[in-house]
Amino acid sequence: MKLDDIDRRILRELQKDGRIQNAELSKRVGLSPSPCLRRVRILEEAGVIARYVAVVDAAKVGRGQTFFTRIWLNSQHEDAVDHFVAEINKMPEVVECYVMLGDCDMLLRVVAADIAAYRRFQADHLSRIRGVLNVKTDIPAQTVKQTFAVPL
Repeated sequence: MKLDDIDRRILRELQKDGRIQNAELSKRVGLSPSPCLRRVRILEEAGVIARYVAVVDAAKVGRGQTFFTRIWLNSQHEDAVDHFVAEINKMPEVVECYVMLGDCDMLLRVVAADIAAYRRFQADHLSRIRGVLNVKTDIPAQTVKQTFAVPL
């Protein structure tokens, strides 16, 4: 789908506030309400807007520490990767998982209450996944920037 300037304005506003009312959105992007709503529906149907979510403050729900975990598998064979991904998808602590093309095989972003909780998670779950050869964890000292908005 090719996006025009109005589509981009709509997406920018929705990335700021996914709960914005259509009347307010249409004012901000310079359309009347009906064409604005029609464009939003087209963006949704095309999959440009994948879903709407609430961004939760992890610290306020007891998951305030982030860990970046690099995983090396004993094989990069499709079956080994698929098994690892299936296991990771069962673990709510893992909020992001990437198959990597660099030094490690997988990169995870894990949230936990604190270091002790993460260590238990790593020992009891991550390290026990069949095929995991090595686990290395990086702990950020400070979050400088975190956004969920895609630049448009």
